[in-house]
Amino acid sequence: MKVSIQAVNFNVDRKLVDFINERLEKLQQFYDKIVGIDVSLRTENSSDKENKSVDILVRIPGDDLIVKKTAKSFEEATDTAAGALERLLVKHKEKVKAH
Repeated sequence: MKVSIQAVNFNVDRKLVDFINERLEKLQQFYDKIVGIDVSLRTENSSDKENKSVDILVRIPGDDLIVKKTAKSFEEATDTAAGALERLLVKHKEKVKAH
């Protein structure tokens, strides 16, 4: 499974990249046919403290799952998005088994 991380208008530090990779690697245990994951990191231009936005696209055979989350930090947004993806992957796996 290949994880590609893209940051819009800023450089990502190594610690954040490692955190994202480590967190998203855990998705393999929920669905083992993941082809690749694209992560897009962005800071929204607003005065709101929750301005760190993470978009995660998970490519699986026959479908793509997209989750977008915004939080105070990229770590928090990634963690929330990964939790949502875990639920989506379990749901997708059950749907595939039913057919």
